[in-house]
Amino acid sequence: IGNWLLVWSAILLAPTAHSCPEKCLCHKASKTADCKNRGFTEIPARLPPEIQILQLQNNRIWRINQNAFTATPLLKILDLSNNSLSSVAPGAFQKLRYLQVLNLTRNLIHYIENKTFSFLPHLKELDLSSNSIIRLPETFGNSTGNITLLSVKHNKLQKMERILLESLPNLKVVLFKDNPWQCNCNIFGMKLWLESFLYRGGISDGIICSAPGVRKGKELLKVPYELFGACALRAPPPPPASGPQWPGPEQRGGPKHGPHGEPADGGRGGCEQPPRPRPVSLRHAIATVVITGVVCGVVCLMMLAAAVYGCAYAAITAKYHREQLAPVRQHGAPEEKEPFQSSMA
Repeated sequence: IGNWLLVWSAILLAPTAHSCPEKCLCHKASKTADCKNRGFTEIPARLPPEIQILQLQNNRIWRINQNAFTATPLLKILDLSNNSLSSVAPGAFQKLRYLQVLNLTRNLIHYIENKTFSFLPHLKELDLSSNSIIRLPETFGNSTGNITLLSVKHNKLQKMERILLESLPNLKVVLFKDNPWQCNCNIFGMKLWLESFLYRGGISDGIICSAPGVRKGKELLKVPYELFGACALRAPPPPPASGPQWPGPEQRGGPKHGPHGEPADGGRGGCEQPPRPRPVSLRHAIATVVITGVVCGVVCLMMLAAAVYGCAYAAITAKYHREQLAPVRQHGAPEEKEPFQSSMA
C-alpha cells in the first residue's frame, strides 16, 4: 500500500511540477513557453520553472503583479511586445536575475519609474520603442550597467538625462529616432554625451530636433555649441506672509507683454533666456584681429612711404633751388655796380 501511495503521489505531482498553462505551448528541448496570441490579460500562472524563453507578445496584458515571475527564475528572454501595459511597477522583474533580453515594444507605457529594472545584472538588451513614454528616470536601477542595447525610438521624449546614459557604461547601440526632441539648453548634456559615445565607437541613429522652430529638422550634433545658452535658474517662490496679501502693480497688470502683444519672455518655456546678441565664435574673433592687423600694417606702410616720398621731394627741391641760385649770386655784383658808375660819369 505504501508503494502504491508513492506512485500515485508522483503521478499527481508530476503535472504540477512541470505543467504548462492550458493556452500555451511548452517546448522542453528549447526551454521555451509559447504563449503569444492567446488573449492573456495577466502573466499566466503555473509556468514550467525551467523555461528560459517566454513569449507573451500579442496579448492584452495590462499589468504585471509583483510576484509574476517568482516561479520562473531562469528566464533569459522575455517578450512582452504588443500588449496593453501602461506602466511597469518597480521591482516587477527583480526575480529574473538571469534575464538578458527584455522586449516591451508596442505597449502604452507613459513613463518609467526610477529603478524599475533593478537587480537584473545580466540584462543586455532593453527595448522600450513604440510606446508613449514622455520621460525616463535618472537610473534604470541597481545592477543594470551591463546593458549594451537601448532603444527608445518612437516615443514622446523631449529630453533625456545625461546621468542615465552615463549609468550605462557598456552601451554599444542606442536608438533615439522619432521623438519630439527639444534642442534647447536642457539637451546640451545629452549632446556632449552623444559626441563622446560616437567617438568611442558607439552606434546611434542620431537625434533630430523638433523644436525650437529655427532648429526643427536639424541633427543635434550639427547645432553649434554657442547656440545653447545656459538654463536660467528659477527663483524659489517667496514664503507666504501672514495677513492678507494685496497684489502688487506687476500682478494687477497681468502678464507682461512685449510691444507686439507677445509675452515678455518671448514665449520661451523653462530654460530659454530672452533674446540676446549671438556670441561670436573664437574663429571669427581671430579672423577679425588678423584682418585688422593687416589693414593697420598696410596703412602704416603707406604713411611711411608718403613720409619718405615727402622728405625725398623736399631734398630734391632744395637742391634744385640751390643750384639755380648759385649763378645768380656769382654774377649779381657786377650788374649791381653799373648804375653807380653811370651816375659818376
